[in-house]
Amino acid sequence: MKMTFRWYGKTDPVSLEYISQIPGMTGVVTAIYDIPVGEIWPLDKIMELKEEVNAKNLEMKVIESVPVHEDIKMGLPSRDKYIENYKENIRNLAKAGVEVICYNFMPVFDWTRSNLDYKLPDGSTALVYYRDEIEKMDPRKGELSLPGWDASYKKEELNEILDRYKEISEEDLWNNLKYFLEQIIPVAEEVKVKMAIHPDDPPWPIFGLPRIITNEENVDRFLKLYDSEYNGLTLCTGSLGVARDNDMPRMIRRFGKKIHFAHLRNIKIIDDRSFQESAHMSKYGSLDFVEILKAYKEVGFTGYARPDHGRMIWGEKGRPGYGLYDRALGAVYILGIWETLEKGC
Repeated sequence: MKMTFRWYGKTDPVSLEYISQIPGMTGVVTAIYDIPVGEIWPLDKIMELKEEVNAKNLEMKVIESVPVHEDIKMGLPSRDKYIENYKENIRNLAKAGVEVICYNFMPVFDWTRSNLDYKLPDGSTALVYYRDEIEKMDPRKGELSLPGWDASYKKEELNEILDRYKEISEEDLWNNLKYFLEQIIPVAEEVKVKMAIHPDDPPWPIFGLPRIITNEENVDRFLKLYDSEYNGLTLCTGSLGVARDNDMPRMIRRFGKKIHFAHLRNIKIIDDRSFQESAHMSKYGSLDFVEILKAYKEVGFTGYARPDHGRMIWGEKGRPGYGLYDRALGAVYILGIWETLEKGC
């Protein structure tokens, strides 16, 4: 297992220098954030980013993410243009030595929470999702604002996209995903870049939008859409794990050879479709991290992993879910379990 850390570039309050000081850290997971969705990432910008990361003795082997344009997800005639651009991005990233590209196929909202700074009993703050609060929200009225996706659309554009999705069923979304894979995976095979889809977060429909990468059955269906070692998964325990029916160790054992990237995050299930993000240690959440890592060990996982989200602790201010301290603690906790498993203790 190669431990990595999400880094949001020069504007990230967490510096590469700090990340490089975390024990066991091999690299960062990053992206180019100033290119509009659907456009080609210039090779010189990719190489500049790589050089900046390498200068701190870190690798840039995983990109998270190359966003999929909504026209592709909706199956519009313009999708072919954006798919051609996507292919070029895969080729350019391969030239920079990137081995894995994480992406998602979630309509409109990459991820959703009802609160970004919910205060936990210990005084730390965390991302939470409370079903009753989400059901009262109307993103058309600006009642939902999350870092990332909300800056991508003006109000009129968001309303237009949401209206279009009213005509798109889950089966339509599956068909559009299949079309996308049939175009990009041959390119990924050619340049030896592993594509790793991220599950829906949370793994159920929201705001009337279809969601399809949600459970074991659907993950199996996805992998069968295009059978290739380069068509695989970003298995996120904090996304799939919020649904009680998703047995994470079982899914890891079943799909292990197709897991190209592991997001390791604990959550505490509060009620049906309500949860809090928690510290990584098993006792603080609903997931057993020892069993999860045992499963990864059993399938011979040697890929990339990151501690994913963390709480904000010790008075830290920064990007919600992406502070330094709690994620660093999570990384070392995970690596401690992993070392124990490797030594057969």
